Amino acid sequence: MTFSTFNEAAEAVSRFIRNGEGRFGELALALFTLQLKHVPAYRDLCRARHVSVNHWRKIPAVPTTAFRDFEITSLLLNERTTVFHSSGTTGTVFSRHWHDSSSLAVYENSLQSWFHAHLAPEDCRTLSLTPAPAEAPHSSLAHMMLTVQHTANFSGTNSPRGWEVNADTAQRACVGAIDGNQPLLIMGASFSFVQWLDGMKAPIALPTGSRVMETGGYKGRSRELPKSELHALIAQKLGVRPDHIISEYGMCELGSQAYDRIVGRTDCPTFTFPAWARIRIVSPETQAEVAEGETGLLQVFDLANIRSVLAILTGDLAVRRGDGFELIGRATASEPRGCSLALSES
Repeated sequence: MTFSTFNEAAEAVSRFIRNGEGRFGELALALFTLQLKHVPAYRDLCRARHVSVNHWRKIPAVPTTAFRDFEITSLLLNERTTVFHSSGTTGTVFSRHWHDSSSLAVYENSLQSWFHAHLAPEDCRTLSLTPAPAEAPHSSLAHMMLTVQHTANFSGTNSPRGWEVNADTAQRACVGAIDGNQPLLIMGASFSFVQWLDGMKAPIALPTGSRVMETGGYKGRSRELPKSELHALIAQKLGVRPDHIISEYGMCELGSQAYDRIVGRTDCPTFTFPAWARIRIVSPETQAEVAEGETGLLQVFDLANIRSVLAILTGDLAVRRGDGFELIGRATASEPRGCSLALSES
C-alpha cells in the first residue's frame, strides 16, 4: 500500500476509523513513507539514525519536545489553517501542531468516536470547565470540548493567571440539570475541578447518570491531588458515582486520546487508545519494549496524525498492561539518548 497524497491518506484513515476498513500496519507504513518524504525535520532525523522500517513498531518516534523546537509538519505556511499549542505556564516555549481542514476533520472524527464509546453522552447535558475556543484558539482541549458537545456550554475563562472556572456559570449548569432531572456530563482539566470544587460552598447531588471526564496535570494552577483523591473530591462535592468518573489522556501532538474506563465499568482502570492508535512502552536507555507489568516511556503510533508524524515519543512513564497502560507520570529525563541530538545535529 502507498499513498500519493495526504488527502488520499486522510480518506483511508477516515475509513479505518469509521468502519475498520484496512489494516493498521499497512496504513501506518504507507503514512510513514509519505511523512518521511514531506516532513523535512522528520526526514533529517531518520537519515541521522539510518533507519530501515519494515514494521510499524520500527517507525522512528519523534519526542514531543521536537514539536517545540522544530516545525514537525508537512504543511506549507499558507496551508496551516489551525495550530494547537501544548499547555504550560506563562513564558513557556510551546509545542506546536499544525492542521489543515482535512487533517482537522480526521482529528475530529477520531476524538468523537472514542469519546462517545467511553462517555456515552447522548442523554446528557454537557458542561466544559475550559474556556471556549474563541478565548483559547490554540487549545486542542478547548477544541475537543466544542467538538463533542451537542450544545456548547463553557464555564472557563482566560485570565492573566491562566484558565479559571466561573463558579456562577458552572453552578447554573448544575442547577439546570438538577431541576430538569437530566444527567450532566462535566469535562475539564484536573486543576479546573480542584479550583472549582475547593471554592464550592456546599456539596450538590447531580442527577443519576451524571458523569465526569477529567484530564491533564496541574502545572501549578491549583493544589495537586493524586488521582484517587481528585476522584473522591468529585464524588463527594458533585454526587457522581466513582465508576462514572473517567480519566482522559491526550496532548496537542496527538490526534487520538486514551480513556481509562468505559462509564459504569467497575474493573481496574487501564488507559486504552482506539484501534487506529497503538502503543509501545520502551526503556529510556535502549528503546527496547519492556515486558508486561514493567515501566518505561510511552510511545504512541497514531494514524490520526496525518500532516505531522504518526509516531510520538511522549515524556510520560507508563506500566505496560496488555494493549493498554497504567500512567505513572512525567519522566525526569523524558527522551532516550540521542533523539534530540539527532534532530539538532542533522
